[in-house]
Amino acid sequence: MARGTLHAKKENGRNRNGTPHETKHYARDGKVRGPSIAEATGRAGWPPMVEKWWQTWREAPQARDFEATDWMRLAILAPFVEAVLARPSAAALAEIRMNEERLGATITDRMRARITIEPRDEEDEDAPLAAVAPIGRKRGDV
Repeated sequence: MARGTLHAKKENGRNRNGTPHETKHYARDGKVRGPSIAEATGRAGWPPMVEKWWQTWREAPQARDFEATDWMRLAILAPFVEAVLARPSAAALAEIRMNEERLGATITDRMRARITIEPRDEEDEDAPLAAVAPIGRKRGDV
């Protein structure tokens, strides 16, 4: 007799690795949620890129469901983001990536978590890049 190879089918036909929850769909409502970075961290004067990172999370559609623990996770990450901007390190980047993954930062993370966000309007497609300055401007080339 073969051990561990003959399993009875589940009543509903699903295996143990079935979908644990339904897909969560978010509409883009343009609302800003959560505390400011100064309120969450108890510190003002963050570098502009860290403030932009924080603001991006506040405007993310999935932030609608963030609890205090989610905002605390981001507050703990803020110094890592600041450190990576000053001096990139693989360990800090990995920590940021792992924590942001849990909150649905990238399309792949959202697909894994069964999160969908309504597509942008065609006129809004360039909106996320509007605040990004050309590298030449930073160097003084432009």
